[in-house]
Amino acid sequence: MSIPSSAGDRPKEDLTARARIRDAALAQFAARGVKAATLKNIADAAGVSVGLVQHHFGSKDGLREACDQHVRDAILGAASQIQEETDVDPEFLRGMYEASELSVRYLARALVEGSPVAAAVFDEGAEVAERFFTATWPDDFPPGQAKVRERAVVMAAMHLGTIVLHEHLSRRLGVDVLQRAHSSLIGIALADVYAHMGEWFAMEQGSRLRQAVTDFHMKEHPDA
Repeated sequence: MSIPSSAGDRPKEDLTARARIRDAALAQFAARGVKAATLKNIADAAGVSVGLVQHHFGSKDGLREACDQHVRDAILGAASQIQEETDVDPEFLRGMYEASELSVRYLARALVEGSPVAAAVFDEGAEVAERFFTATWPDDFPPGQAKVRERAVVMAAMHLGTIVLHEHLSRRLGVDVLQRAHSSLIGIALADVYAHMGEWFAMEQGSRLRQAVTDFHMKEHPDA
């Protein structure tokens, strides 16, 4: 697996040493995982000494915390701006289009390995979906109902799952879906899938399947 440039889209000389180290860490953590990445790997990629890495961040844990904060600010900040500029929008992935490729690759690894930033992004995605359901179908999804939370968290998992599985998506599609030039492929595909599956569930076969799933759920959870 190739490791993205530590400087992203910016010339290396435009970055401060601290930012170069952070971006190198984002790339190394994304490609190797936090446990396998070393301060020497990161220092070499940033073109600095291990001592300078320790001067700015103290330890690998301190560097990971700085990466978490940077990615949280980049992705949740972009998502929040989109929410402020539009009506309720369930497409939380749009926030990632506005973030850097390095941040998204780091998040993909963090969602698998677990980290505070992964939990924060997942929770925000679920909250965005809850607001979408209650605003769009208030009679079906009144605020506070358990089924709203259930549907919203599944939607968040569906969307962020495409980031986690990006290597398989890229292999099947023949392009790196996390590269900025191709990042919208996931969003447009999801939109098309939703549109056609909505039509299919309105047809007889889809209606029967939905009813069968509902009947099974009610049998297992009669008080639901």
